[in-house]
Amino acid sequence: MADVLEQQARALLTAKAVRARAGQMLDIGLRDGLTHFTIDLDRMDGVAEAVLVVTRKAYPTLDIPFHARWRHFVSGGADRWAQLADATSWPDRAARARAEFDLAIVSVLLDAGAGATWRYRDAMTGQGIGRSEGLAIASLDMFAGGLFSRDARAPFRVDADVLAKLPLSALTSAFQASDANPLLGLEGRTDLLQRLGRLVAARADVFGMQDRPRPGGLFDHIAAQARGGAIPAPTILSAVLNQLGPIWPSRLELAGVPLGDCWRHPAIKSDDATAGLVPLHKLSQWLSYSLIEPLQRAGFEVTDIDGLTGLAEYRNGGLFVDHEVLCLRDPADAERAHAVDSLLVVEWRALTVALLDRVADLVRAKLGRTPDTLPLASILEGGTWAAGRAIAFARRPDGSPPLKVISDGTVF
Repeated sequence: MADVLEQQARALLTAKAVRARAGQMLDIGLRDGLTHFTIDLDRMDGVAEAVLVVTRKAYPTLDIPFHARWRHFVSGGADRWAQLADATSWPDRAARARAEFDLAIVSVLLDAGAGATWRYRDAMTGQGIGRSEGLAIASLDMFAGGLFSRDARAPFRVDADVLAKLPLSALTSAFQASDANPLLGLEGRTDLLQRLGRLVAARADVFGMQDRPRPGGLFDHIAAQARGGAIPAPTILSAVLNQLGPIWPSRLELAGVPLGDCWRHPAIKSDDATAGLVPLHKLSQWLSYSLIEPLQRAGFEVTDIDGLTGLAEYRNGGLFVDHEVLCLRDPADAERAHAVDSLLVVEWRALTVALLDRVADLVRAKLGRTPDTLPLASILEGGTWAAGRAIAFARRPDGSPPLKVISDGTVF
């Protein structure tokens, strides 16, 4: 029985489960069965048009890269990481890939919402950069400066033992956070990196196959699963969820398996122990998208990109609320702050995943593209995230999302 329960739990650690449960939530909503939202699909064409406007502006040739952390390292027209990496002498392609895994994993784990007021003063341009881009440049500066390495002569690495002991004060200083420049969830971010360090140090069989334990050792673990030089994108997510899952704090477990970004909603039905559970895995999928390019640069073909799902975060989610595809049953809910495990937030995030698939179909139809020639990862980048941000700033001067979520720095 325990083995069966564990299998059911691990089935939730997949993009397939995210897509299936999100689809179930949308079906319930279309039958007018949700507690907090009604759905107006007639407004979806307007969403697709808004996505096309920002996509054509950012990528006039429609040659759109994947939505990944690497986009945020491009600042002031310069690709900061590519410049550093290309100027470095690597022993082989795998060595660069391990460094890129190190950087992507730490940077994505630091990428929860920063809040509307925080800014990072970029030494290269002198500009103050906020939100996800500011967090990205800050994390790249930390990495390039060797904050996470035990060897000052080899800064481009993250050592598990350094991460495990990383003090809050180090991140506070590196993020330039202060009472006058507050960064949301700083304690949660620090705790998450320390948890990552302890996990990686304890699992040398996974993270230390070719080197002393480092998050970038996950490259070797994933590379070992290639068949004919090909790695399906869902295999990347499976590795991220199963190997990094224990770092997430105080979340649901089933049969001793940590379920990560997975929440309860009574409307979700299943004939097994996973009834009522809604997996979303936002940060893990964001990380998985961000690991595709290092694998490609290392010589692997990454297949089934659309096996991953859209990301259940506030820009994509805000896109559908601000365009009134999703409408609150109680308008006063727009003024309240909601816990991340509240039914309202779980509904909102699951509906976002399902609606992203639908808007992707509409965008492709308008452009005459297929999932192979325009994967969801590129539509997110083009795309839905930017369109969500654009309408947020059009609706509210500070660009805040239409719904307020109380985050601990490990979800959004």
